[in-house]
Amino acid sequence: MPEILHLQVGQCGNQISTEFWKTISQEHGIQEDGTFTGNSCQKERLDVYFNPGRNNKWVPRAVLVDLEPGTTDVIKQSKYGTLFHPDNIVCGESGAGNNWAKGFYTEGAELAESVLEVIRKETERTECLQGFQLTHSLGGGTGSGLGTLLLSKICEEYPDRMMCTYSIVPSLQNSDTVVEPYNSAFSMHQLIEHSNQTICLDNQALYNICTKTLKLSSPSFANMNELISKVMSGVTTCLRFPGQLNADLRKLAVNMVPFPRLHFLLCGHAPLLSSSSRSFENVTVFDLLQQLFNADNMMVACNPTQGKYLTVAAMFRGKMPMTVAEERLLEIQKKQADNFVYWIPNNVKTAFCDVNPLNELMAATFLGNSTSLQSLFIRLKDQFSAMFKRKAYIHWYTNEGMDEMEFTEAEENIIDLISEYQQYERADDNCSEEE
Repeated sequence: MPEILHLQVGQCGNQISTEFWKTISQEHGIQEDGTFTGNSCQKERLDVYFNPGRNNKWVPRAVLVDLEPGTTDVIKQSKYGTLFHPDNIVCGESGAGNNWAKGFYTEGAELAESVLEVIRKETERTECLQGFQLTHSLGGGTGSGLGTLLLSKICEEYPDRMMCTYSIVPSLQNSDTVVEPYNSAFSMHQLIEHSNQTICLDNQALYNICTKTLKLSSPSFANMNELISKVMSGVTTCLRFPGQLNADLRKLAVNMVPFPRLHFLLCGHAPLLSSSSRSFENVTVFDLLQQLFNADNMMVACNPTQGKYLTVAAMFRGKMPMTVAEERLLEIQKKQADNFVYWIPNNVKTAFCDVNPLNELMAATFLGNSTSLQSLFIRLKDQFSAMFKRKAYIHWYTNEGMDEMEFTEAEENIIDLISEYQQYERADDNCSEEE
């Protein structure tokens, strides 16, 4: 099977990934110490994400990176701490101090070669490397700076392999760092150039889902990380289990990304039910699809009904008739025809896996390439421009060796991306007028 190498960078990236490894270990019958106790179906594609070890032990093909040892020390001391290969944990000593330039140019650059050495060792052990998967945050210093530095280095060294990122976008409501707009803009500048597909996750949207849909009075980061792990588990299901129709990273990218720069994706998951109502609900395929296309359940704070879907993918899990799911999906597409561009035929992709997720009979994961994502980039650009216009805080970045021109380039790249989204959104209207 084609293998995937997982890279988790910074505090946020490591915390999300720990939840992801916990989820997929349970799905594959792997215990906390790495020993396999599952069945033949669970074992069939284990080597997509795990390396075989001694004595029936399986080790995540993961590289854990941080510029300070705090987060990785917590992981090592947790009950899943013995799951990871100790040589694959690479730490600095000083941290990035919420500064993208420290992560990209100074502190991070010093650690980057050590990380790349571990990555090379892991890739040499694979037989058919399909690509890389990166989890990181755009708002801090390590996940954004060192994360995108590693992204660019990996793309140089492995140009024919896929690069998929799960990128956490900061929001004003949940912000704890004043320079987040700078860090996010510089990260986005790199993601536009080097990623093949970036699944965007927004702290504010995740918080809203926890409070409104899951009815949690005071959601924690653990609750939000659990939501993200459900999406990651859903997106990777067809890579990890045999199914009726299978997708892989490359097929998914080919179907979802019609233009190279527009590789940013919305995501959603169903069912999302509060603990109080779970026992009263008998979830059907129709319920799953209703939740998937509900703007309130999108994990990015943007409204898809205010844009156009270029492409959509729905990944179903559990025992369900394929024909029913596809018919229901077609019905929704017809009802919401105005929300889809009509110049891309068959722009809704489905994938099915018979293996149901933990504690659910059936589930579905949604990915959408929508022009409504421009609102995310407009928000980011406006916050960046407001500070950069007054040259606020830029000395922290220029002191690390950055040039003011890099600020301008990042801003222009994001403006160009917004224009590209608007161009394809208007293309749909122009086609309608001509006809």
